[in-house]
Amino acid sequence: MKVNNIEQFEKVAVAARKALENQEKRVFVCCGTGCVAAGSFGIYEELKRLVAEKGLLVDVVLEAEEKGIGIKKSGCQGLCQLGPLVRVEPFDYQYFRVDKQDCVEIIEKTLLQNQPVERLMYQSGSRVCHTPVEIPFYSEQTRLVLGQCGQIDCENIMEYIAKGGYTAAGKALLQMTPEQICDEISKSNLRGRGGGGYPAGRKWSQVLAQNSEVKYVVCNGDEGDPGAFMDGSVMDGNPHSVLEGMIIAGYACKASEGYIYVRAEYPLSVARLQLAVEQAREIGLLGENILGSGFSFDIKINKGAGAFVCGESSALTQSIEGERGMPRVKPPRTVEQGLWGKPTMLNNVETFANVPHIILKGAQWYRSIGPENSPGTKAFAITGNVNNTGLIEVPMGTLLKEVIFDIGGGINDGKKFKAVQIGGPSGGCLTETHMELPLDFDSLKKVGAMIGSGGLVVMDEDTCMVEVARFFMNFTQKESCGKCVPCREGTKRMLEILEGIVAGKGSLEDLDMLEELADTISSTALCGLGKTAPSPVISTLKYFRDEYLAHVVQKKCPTRNCKSLSSFVINEALCKGCSKCAKACPATAITGKVKEAFVINNRKCIKCGACVEACPFSAVEEV
Repeated sequence: MKVNNIEQFEKVAVAARKALENQEKRVFVCCGTGCVAAGSFGIYEELKRLVAEKGLLVDVVLEAEEKGIGIKKSGCQGLCQLGPLVRVEPFDYQYFRVDKQDCVEIIEKTLLQNQPVERLMYQSGSRVCHTPVEIPFYSEQTRLVLGQCGQIDCENIMEYIAKGGYTAAGKALLQMTPEQICDEISKSNLRGRGGGGYPAGRKWSQVLAQNSEVKYVVCNGDEGDPGAFMDGSVMDGNPHSVLEGMIIAGYACKASEGYIYVRAEYPLSVARLQLAVEQAREIGLLGENILGSGFSFDIKINKGAGAFVCGESSALTQSIEGERGMPRVKPPRTVEQGLWGKPTMLNNVETFANVPHIILKGAQWYRSIGPENSPGTKAFAITGNVNNTGLIEVPMGTLLKEVIFDIGGGINDGKKFKAVQIGGPSGGCLTETHMELPLDFDSLKKVGAMIGSGGLVVMDEDTCMVEVARFFMNFTQKESCGKCVPCREGTKRMLEILEGIVAGKGSLEDLDMLEELADTISSTALCGLGKTAPSPVISTLKYFRDEYLAHVVQKKCPTRNCKSLSSFVINEALCKGCSKCAKACPATAITGKVKEAFVINNRKCIKCGACVEACPFSAVEEV
């Protein structure tokens, strides 16, 4: 049914809610990227098949008027490392590491007998946690943008509408002026979640003020940071929240066309966004005269080729135009001359997904969450050497220690925390001294870091921080568009120096050169990619200079990660002369006589470690 006015829309919403109520039990199979890779599509199909075999009504499209069981594909349910995940309502039972073979038991015990399958549930010591609120990973979060990820069918617009979706768009289009919307967003102090933290309301007002008949709204879904998957999960799990935010933004700045720029490496996001756009058009929430408001707006999906630099606004708009994505000199800014030279309002996925909440609940409500200068919540992807890896959302200002140790569950294998890289290649490292640091835009800026898009890579005591700096510089150097000399040549030279250091060829002068190059690049590079490229190097030099000194002075890697700086020796007191190490050595670097201690020739040794694994007496030692 296509709705032409708010009255028709409200009738559709009532029908959607009634249909949802008819689903007395609902099974949500996590079909976020991580769980899909672990086989969740197969679980979804198996559950549908088995429920139908039982003679029960399977309702997957929210249209049945009879009472039945809903089998649904949901977005990311958060605790990715324990996937595939399945959640069953109304009990709110949360199952982990579900396999196709578990489907029979879930149906027999939970759907037919209303009982939990405890072996599939999270265990905290001897306690079995039946629901997410019993699990610290979930209970310590405040899920706003991710609130419906995992709780609605991510491929069904009616479920979004049944849960209040597009109500904010109706309010904005029919009860507010563009100026009032911009004012409300400004009062909320919503800041761009793409990393820069620029006030969204100010940007919207700037586009509204432009005297142009043609304007554009662009959503930046080009999430390229290593270890970051927040925007992708929102696009996968609740695409209509992004569309609704863009509709409101289009009305607020008087634009009639929007683009979502999403990298092609996110095929699930692309597919679900395209489906969401088609569904919104079909029902009349995109296109001409939306809800009888007189406002027309449509959205197109644009796939990027995976260039990290296309996360920068001017490079992104050039890419949409079919040109090579390269930043340009500013001014003019994107709000003045963006896509096809027209005023363009550009925000990222998470920013748009916040907008419907602000329009419905008001700026003051939004400002009640988090600190005054950085209100609201922030989604993070927490990965690395931490017990609970996955997708989280917390109020801005949450302490770093709360994220890593309460939600993340601390460092795995009982090791010590060493550092966390926040903000990806453009961010910096935080250490144990920063445990009490609030995670918000201003607090992080003071210590030389940034939220970025929200990637948190946790590192333990065995991590070499020099290698971390080399890894991120290698990424940045490869992703440089090459347009400006500081970034093109400077990052290349910094990478060469870091590679020399981890190879045992570094010097004290190299450390001075790294700092000098970093200062030059950050001061003179054309765009944000270049200006922040040295950040991982600067932060690791600042907080882990002793590791750099060990590499260049002692020619040792304290964590023994840099193989060029390590060597192997055989402890004569432990060696039994069995010759297993010599037989395992691919470089024939180990010699000796049976029943006598063997010796390693480190000139020939390729440091593969095969001898360590082969020795049954632990006689081979790395020094």
